[in-house]
Order: sequence, then C-alpha cells, then structure tokens
Amino acid sequence: MTVEGTPIMHHEEVEFRRECEAIAIPQGHQVTIPKGARGWVTQALGNMYTLQVPSLGGLFRIAGEDADAIGEAAAQGPSAGPGARGSNELVSEQAIWEQLRSVYDPEIPINVVDLGLIYDLGVEQLPNGRNRVRVSMTLTAPGCGMGPAIAADAKTRIERLPGVEEAQVRLVWDPPWNPHMISPEGRAKLGMD
Repeated sequence: MTVEGTPIMHHEEVEFRRECEAIAIPQGHQVTIPKGARGWVTQALGNMYTLQVPSLGGLFRIAGEDADAIGEAAAQGPSAGPGARGSNELVSEQAIWEQLRSVYDPEIPINVVDLGLIYDLGVEQLPNGRNRVRVSMTLTAPGCGMGPAIAADAKTRIERLPGVEEAQVRLVWDPPWNPHMISPEGRAKLGMD
C-alpha cells in the first residue's frame, strides 16, 4: 500500500494495533479509535488514510504519521524543506501548486487542485525576505465538516516549502463548486470522460 501513489480502490482490512487519533468524516471532529478496532482502508493518498470503521459508525481519516497503528510504515512528520528557514527568495507559484496537489479530499481520490477547489493563490514577499502565501479554496459541499481539516493540511504543506514564513488558507463559497470545475486529469481518474 502506498499513500503517495495510486489510490487504493479496494477495501483492505486492518486491525488497529494501538489507540489512534482520527478525524471523523464528514463531521470533522477528532475521535480516538481504540486498539483492536477493525476497519477497511478505502483510500491512501497524500500521506493520509481514509478508513471505514463499522464499530464506530463511519469513515475516519488518520495521518500518515499514525500509519503504524494499522500496520503500515509511519510516514515522517511534517518537516520543512532543505534551507526553509534560511531562504529569502520569492517562492514559486509552481512549487505551491505542487504542494497543493498532495492534498486530498478524504472521500474522493482526487487532489484539491484537480477537483477545482483552489480558486486563488498569491505570494507576498515580507520585509524579512521570506514569503506569505494566501490561498482561497472551496469544498465540494458547503456543509462538509472536513473543511477545516483539509484547509489545515494545505496550510501545513505550503509552510514546508523553503522560504515560506506563513500560509493563510481561506475557505470561500463563491462561486459555488460544481463537477464541471474538475480538471481533465481529475475527470479521467473518476471515469467522467
């Protein structure tokens, strides 16, 4: 199983080897999955796992850093890129777009860029030579409780880039998202073409 490559489209059964913090989908609140709970991995992308855990009544997302709880190799925790704290160059928008392509909706195996959720991206060089990144994004449904978790994931990943002092990720609802905003690559992955 890999969390960076092809999405898992089958349901791989797992048993939790230890307690594990998770986020309930779509509500977005934090829960603790107990040791011994059984579940099925439904998606492993962007260093995150989505699991169906029937005993807890739903879907849950766990971070790659907690993958050992389900018998997978734990991913390295968030870390800055080489020279991140010392870089005073304007960070490239291309690098930011690439980071955003590693952020996934936990229910849809398509990254937020190809889903058409990123509406605006800007970079401002600060007086100290470092960068502030501002992103406006939406969700596939305004009532989705996962919005703050997805936005926090985007913020964390952007702040890993060399030269980024801070990232601000703002959820917006105008214009409303619709399936026509999905990129051709995303449409192909979903079999929409």
